[in-house]
Amino acid sequence: MALAIKLPDFNQEIADAFIGASNSMTGLPEFLGVQIVHAEPGMIRAEMPVTEKLLTPIGNMHGGVLAAVCDHVLGCVCYPHMKKGQWAATTEFKLNLLAPVTEGTVVAEARLVSMTKSTAVVRIDVSNEGRACCAAQGTVLIRDPRPK
Repeated sequence: MALAIKLPDFNQEIADAFIGASNSMTGLPEFLGVQIVHAEPGMIRAEMPVTEKLLTPIGNMHGGVLAAVCDHVLGCVCYPHMKKGQWAATTEFKLNLLAPVTEGTVVAEARLVSMTKSTAVVRIDVSNEGRACCAAQGTVLIRDPRPK
């Protein structure tokens, strides 16, 4: 049973723009192939193909890859609820690796558990081919833009 929580306003225009910007990111998200595919109030869904470059020599995805995906979506879910110019910085997160990932697609769903003007707590459920493979929860600090 999902609990009703009060979230700051959700801005679909910001969500759509953020999805476009996020999906054209360089660096780690590009290397991993993470793409945000859906956003709604309090939730985003991202997908990542399982590729050979992300597997260990024994053929399983490295846990650090799942940690990176969780860290990425942990902040991303906050942006459609934040004021323009604000940014989210992860302060901590914990994950449980539940099952090995060897092929297919990884799906990460991040949901806001709580959000104030300065922090957010986020739960991330990660699955692979319909099977839970990782559960995570973390906190982000919400920061205002730096003065110029």
